[in-house]
Amino acid sequence: MSDSPSSDSSETEEVHAPKRTATEAGREASKRRTFAVISHPDAGKSTLTEALSLHAHAISEAGAIHGKAGRRGTVSDWMDMEKARGISISSSALQFPYGDAIFNLVDTPGHADFSEDTYRVLSAVDSAVMLIDAAKGLEPQTMKLFDVCKARGLPIITVINKWDRPGLDPLALMDEIRKRTGLIPTPLTWPVGVAGDFRGVLDRRTGGFIRFTRTAGGAKLAPEEYLQPEAALALEDVAWSSAAEEHDLLTLEDALHDQQTFLAGRTTPVLFAAAVLNFGVGQLLDVLHDLAPSPTSRPDSAGSARDIDGAFSAQVFKVQAGMDTSHRDRLAFARVCSGVFVRGEVITHEPSGRGFATKYVHTVFGRQRETVDVAYPGDVIGLVNASALRAGDTLYAGKKVQFPPLPLFAPEHFAVMRAKDPSRYKQFRKGVEQLDQEGVVQILRSDLRGDQAPILAAVGPMQFEVATHRLEHEFATPVHLDFLEYNIARRTTAADAPELAAKRDVEVLQRTDGVYLALFKGPWHLKRIEQDLPNAMLEPLVAGTD
Repeated sequence: MSDSPSSDSSETEEVHAPKRTATEAGREASKRRTFAVISHPDAGKSTLTEALSLHAHAISEAGAIHGKAGRRGTVSDWMDMEKARGISISSSALQFPYGDAIFNLVDTPGHADFSEDTYRVLSAVDSAVMLIDAAKGLEPQTMKLFDVCKARGLPIITVINKWDRPGLDPLALMDEIRKRTGLIPTPLTWPVGVAGDFRGVLDRRTGGFIRFTRTAGGAKLAPEEYLQPEAALALEDVAWSSAAEEHDLLTLEDALHDQQTFLAGRTTPVLFAAAVLNFGVGQLLDVLHDLAPSPTSRPDSAGSARDIDGAFSAQVFKVQAGMDTSHRDRLAFARVCSGVFVRGEVITHEPSGRGFATKYVHTVFGRQRETVDVAYPGDVIGLVNASALRAGDTLYAGKKVQFPPLPLFAPEHFAVMRAKDPSRYKQFRKGVEQLDQEGVVQILRSDLRGDQAPILAAVGPMQFEVATHRLEHEFATPVHLDFLEYNIARRTTAADAPELAAKRDVEVLQRTDGVYLALFKGPWHLKRIEQDLPNAMLEPLVAGTD
């Protein structure tokens, strides 16, 4: 991949791309299901991602993040820190067929410190699978993600996970979802057996019993047996009777799925599962296939929609380096928004207006890649060595289009970073630039500190760990961090910067995108400065709108 104008024109190897029709884009888009899996940390999100891949026959054996010695790690968690900690700290894209559909599954970071990455992913999908721990219910990060999905108009499918362990009463969970999110839960399956004694589910659409059988360690597909209600009663007795009574109660309360209210974001279908055992995963795949929305026309920055059958357009939502340790290349993940992408064509990079040649393009399955020749709306493509691309950039062919920029969140943690070995400054500077382009952290600079001591600004402190780990292991540049006492940032102007910087314990720095940020040590400190300088612009940075 090259990011220079028409850079492939001098290559001896030519890419002969077939011509595609506009109607083909719409036809193929109708087969796509592009969704994110989101949850509070430790709800089993990456385990579910692996289980979905297993049930779709995209992999032959599932790993487990907290698995026993000798078990493989999950496909979607590929970074060393992810494997060591057992959590996702980077989003990952997986594409696989299921039935007559193509699934684009975007896994997201599992830790709240990386919520900015999660929010970017939500701009690239058409629906979300929200995973809830059966024992914990709606946790703080879960609520934040519900709110973001609702604000973006994303339909939500809810999965109550870990039903193989002791947990809350299922009806109580339904009440909690309704009261705390405002969404009306409409269960499609209902558990047979209390939490910790998961025997199967009552399929509320047919009234039958889907009985699950455990496999060793949950590494293989769990056998399923479908039984009619009479056979289920004879087999499970009290457990089935209890599930059937609760099903009848839900029916009386009109907790039934309606596709229009689901797509409008007023209801959420609910399923019960134990992802680590592969229980209930096949039902989720079927629901995604049958109910999750296909891509539609996406509004641009002006508020008008680019027709999905129109010319090609896409938006970059993530840049990631280090996925290929042999080449240390950089991969830009882009969501195709309209038209047909054909490898080899030269498209336009909207921020620079330059031509962008597309010779090296991959579909991504965790860390594994395959060259892609054609992609359609809803697909996620990986543009290799796209050093000019940043998250939020628009790519297009034909008539110019620009999609709304992706948010930068308000940082609350700040640290000065210096290379431990001054002779490694060239590598240090290259690494800092790469972390900034990927959005791992925000980079702030000032003439006072100089380029050798940039300030890292983060939403959560674990971002610092990722930054220092990657600099040491990818650029052989160990660094030292001096943490600062600031915890509030406000946007200001170049004109106000000198007067603010002259105040005690105030520091004004410039972000890479040119925005000036004034840093303060707390609300009382900010209030004092606002009183001293009432005419200075000190604009709050609101998460998701910066």
